[in-house]
Amino acid sequence: MLSYSFYMLTAVAALLVTCHALCKCPGPGLSGRDGLKGQPHPPRLSDSQDTKFYDVLVNLKHRLSRLEGVLALKEKIREVGEKMLASNGKRVDFASALQSCEEAGGTLATPTNEEENKAILGIVKQYNQYAYLGIKEGEISGQFKNINGMPLNYTNWHRYEPNGKGKEKCVEMYTDGSWNDKKCNQYRLTICEF
Repeated sequence: MLSYSFYMLTAVAALLVTCHALCKCPGPGLSGRDGLKGQPHPPRLSDSQDTKFYDVLVNLKHRLSRLEGVLALKEKIREVGEKMLASNGKRVDFASALQSCEEAGGTLATPTNEEENKAILGIVKQYNQYAYLGIKEGEISGQFKNINGMPLNYTNWHRYEPNGKGKEKCVEMYTDGSWNDKKCNQYRLTICEF
């Protein structure tokens, strides 16, 4: 007669063979192929380094806020909505004005609503000079667009403007806030938006 141990050992062996065959065994199974390697995790900053970076960030934010305040007090910048407007006070042609703004990290000021138009007008009045806007005539005569190619959703044309009929491709703002189409080689005030 077979011993109890033999029956138990046979039962466990049968269970393991079935378990491995179905890959539903508890515990480690057979080794499989290596998976794809993931991106290495950047090293975590220590708490002291994390605190230092946070302090530097807070300090920079505070200094930037103070600088904006000083410039606003000196009427060098104006804030309107999400935009900041600034002028270097220089009168140049359209291409030079655009280049100057882009080199500073912005573009020519382009009002998209009455509030922005009034803010740009404030700078125009401050310098008492007409200013280029970030608007140009498209391929179709009389159809003006933002310099990024998007159609205008706001206009403030002076009476009987635009009237250049394809010969005046740029847009200037008068000292009353109205707009006029103008040749791009004229010297006008540079106002940038950021």
